[in-house]
Amino acid sequence: MIIDRLIDRILELDNPSVVGLDTRMEYVPKYLKEEAQKKQKEPLRAASDAVYAFNAAIIDSVCDVVPAVKPQIAFYEQYGAAGIDCYIKTVRYAKSKGLFVIGDIKRGDVASTAQAYANAHLGRVTGADGNDYAVFDEDFVTLNPYLGFDAVSPFIEEARKHDKGLFILVKTSNAGSGDIQDVQTEMGMVYEAVAKKVMSWGKNDIGCHGFSMVGAVVGATHPAQASELRKMMPSAFFLVPGYGTQGGTAGDAGVCFNENGIGAIVNNSSAILAAHMKPENRGEFGESNFALAARKAALEMRDSLRKHIPRAKGK
Repeated sequence: MIIDRLIDRILELDNPSVVGLDTRMEYVPKYLKEEAQKKQKEPLRAASDAVYAFNAAIIDSVCDVVPAVKPQIAFYEQYGAAGIDCYIKTVRYAKSKGLFVIGDIKRGDVASTAQAYANAHLGRVTGADGNDYAVFDEDFVTLNPYLGFDAVSPFIEEARKHDKGLFILVKTSNAGSGDIQDVQTEMGMVYEAVAKKVMSWGKNDIGCHGFSMVGAVVGATHPAQASELRKMMPSAFFLVPGYGTQGGTAGDAGVCFNENGIGAIVNNSSAILAAHMKPENRGEFGESNFALAARKAALEMRDSLRKHIPRAKGK
């Protein structure tokens, strides 16, 4: 089961972190943009080519350090068809380097539409020749459960068929998450009600490490709720955003792990992707060595997390 293989890789590297590929154009060095423009005159295609060159270099620099990357599809969709091509190429390249890919797509729609999304991202799509093809082919995807089980079930079925995994939004890291997620209901807070649903949806798909392929998104910026959710959801593997720029610390993220030091993977995006832009790194690395700056930031994150995870301290 894929969740077991992800955990095995985390334990092998002793590093429960994921690099978020939320690649903004301002992160991309000028020379990569210029090279792309020389080869491609169409501006959005050139932009997408520059992003891909940046992503590939980041992937090369961290593939032996982290177990996974998490491209956020919105940063690619904004460039249209060229951006979608870049997203697909990024997913494929990351997988070719042995990385797990978490597609941050946050889909959630009525059943027939959900099935189409599930086919595209986890399953197969039938071509004009009658054969089935993988399109995006991520290992995991993020989902919005607001429309209920019929919006989630197609993804669960495709995940079962093709050995994939899910991370369902439960308690997100953004400042406004409480507007809906913290509303009190008869089942507790909304996020608590969702947590119970996620546990129910994943109870039949638990791997040898004790975690389901149906996981949860739980933000590091709400450590009290995250600690509570860790107890409520013992078999749910957590994808943890909010570390770094959003204010979440390694200690905050640490509450998302169980007593054995497993159960979560922590995301960091801008602090790694834009590490070369930090004043303290400009002298050491410069624009041309942006990937080395990213590697340094990824290693620093790994070392910081290790101080707050029982397994890392007990090794």
